[in-house]
Amino acid sequence: MNNNKLLETQELKTYFALRGSILRKRKYVRAVDSVSIQVAEGETVAVVGESGCGKTTLARTVLLLTHPTAGSIRFLGQEAARSNKYYRNIQIVFQDPESALDPTMRIHDIVAEPLLGLSSLTPEEVEKKVTQVMNEVGLSADMLQRFARQLSGGQKQRVNIARAIVNEPKLVILDEPTSALDASVQAQILNLLLDLQTNHGLSYLIITHNIAVAEYLSDRIYVMYAGKIVEQGLTDEVIKKPRHPYTIALLSSAPIPDPREKNLLKVEISGEPPSAIDPPPGCRFNPRCPLAKEICRAKEPTLDALSQNRFVACHFVSETE
Repeated sequence: MNNNKLLETQELKTYFALRGSILRKRKYVRAVDSVSIQVAEGETVAVVGESGCGKTTLARTVLLLTHPTAGSIRFLGQEAARSNKYYRNIQIVFQDPESALDPTMRIHDIVAEPLLGLSSLTPEEVEKKVTQVMNEVGLSADMLQRFARQLSGGQKQRVNIARAIVNEPKLVILDEPTSALDASVQAQILNLLLDLQTNHGLSYLIITHNIAVAEYLSDRIYVMYAGKIVEQGLTDEVIKKPRHPYTIALLSSAPIPDPREKNLLKVEISGEPPSAIDPPPGCRFNPRCPLAKEICRAKEPTLDALSQNRFVACHFVSETE
């Protein structure tokens, strides 16, 4: 991994308080619970897990759209703070290209808006930049005067990508960037993202439940369960040899394109994800884990190193070797 850290979170927590009686102890939704991740310059990092595990809340917290409860976020070596400089260098492509675009604005104004708010370019320079970035994402200049409703789903997502990169940020967060698109369009968008990364030296933080997307795009992967990271490592290593029981089950549930190949893992995730308000004691995966024993219900496992780049939080990781 490139040691030149771009983004780093340390023990990041994002809790949401629930309304309750004055006489009762206040309860919290523990959406992100002591999460530490890193993204290096030029690197693509994926955070994967089931819906509701806290992935999107983590992304929103990194963007400071949601206020962190505890922990730290460092970006470009400094504590993250909402400012023009911060948002010039970190942007997001949202999951739903339809709702992410203002239906009352023309495409030109949508793409130009970050330049007007975050840069000091002249009007002529703005026009040149908008035309350039539209061309880079594969859209013709004649689309600039259209509205979002006049575009296909793939074209809308290209506009979202254009808006995210127009200020030449260092890090782009991709929140399920292909989940709302047809399969044929998904491949085009993924290849576009790779081309843009090469051409602009971008770093990506991908939020996804799709193992195939993470495998195709990312260099490293973090597996998230119930607000916590349970496994992390180089993507190829984690995909080929998962070590946490949840990662094994997650990969086992992923579809295999070739019907002649067998999924040798054959592990199913039984039961339901735990409550984020009242998670089980010990390991949060213990109610659904086939390896769970008494210690798993009593003591929370730490994220321990198996090698230089591989970490797993499991009391019985030796049994998955």
